[in-house]
Amino acid sequence: MSGVTIGVLALQGAFAEHMKMLRQLGVTAREVRKPEELDGLDGLIIPGGESTSMALIAERWGLVQPLKAWVGAGKPTWGTCAGMILLSDRATGQKQGGQSLIGGLDVTVNRNYFGRQIDSFEADLTVPALGAPPVHAVFIRAPAITGTGAGVEVLADLTDNAGQTVAVAVQSGPILATAFHPELTDDLRWHALFVRMVTESDAD
Repeated sequence: MSGVTIGVLALQGAFAEHMKMLRQLGVTAREVRKPEELDGLDGLIIPGGESTSMALIAERWGLVQPLKAWVGAGKPTWGTCAGMILLSDRATGQKQGGQSLIGGLDVTVNRNYFGRQIDSFEADLTVPALGAPPVHAVFIRAPAITGTGAGVEVLADLTDNAGQTVAVAVQSGPILATAFHPELTDDLRWHALFVRMVTESDAD
């Protein structure tokens, strides 16, 4: 996909895996650690990892406000797991004092909805936007979306052990968010979807 450059926030977490998948799709991928490295990007991925640590590093390196400005400007952005938490407007299940959120996605996220690291699991999801076959999703100390605002489309949901159905993938305009880790599978469909969002945004 010549001409498209997507940045991957490389503060902590699974950024290298995202970059590998983008390159498999022929996209130029660039690590982002400093505010100036957002310049010239067509899209941005905020990967999974530890959301509190990522927020603290972003604050230390002066990235929080530039990231808020990026999302606020309507630039294509995809958050996976911890990245989804950071993009949410509201987060529950936080430690006392909470953490910085980039915001921009009108959802409420429960940070540790599915439990701790030992409660990590995998599941097959039906995702109409991606077609068949089902998506194999890897959930690691995963969050879930417990409330959505207007204009937020649920792309995939999951029923928990208590019988409650929660959203685990959503799109709102130029923002994509997944509670799981597509970069830890061999399925390129989520990355291809985001690349399409980026190219369609560039065409507008």
